[in-house]
Amino acid sequence: MKKIAVLLAAAGVMLSGCVAYEVPSADTRAYRGDRDRDRDGIPNQADRDRDGDGVRNREDHRPNDPRRY
Repeated sequence: MKKIAVLLAAAGVMLSGCVAYEVPSADTRAYRGDRDRDRDGIPNQADRDRDGDGVRNREDHRPNDPRRY
């Protein structure tokens, strides 16, 4: 009986260090800097102001340059 208790205790110690975490997939665009120019968490295709200068892409003459509009 003591052997079983020792084995269970050893197994519990070994398994207590296991940690599960989520690995970001390649499809998640928020992790890829080249798909989110202003890094606001919105992919460029859905972002109305993809360079983050405060001017919407439709009104911005240079929507990829935050220094010019």
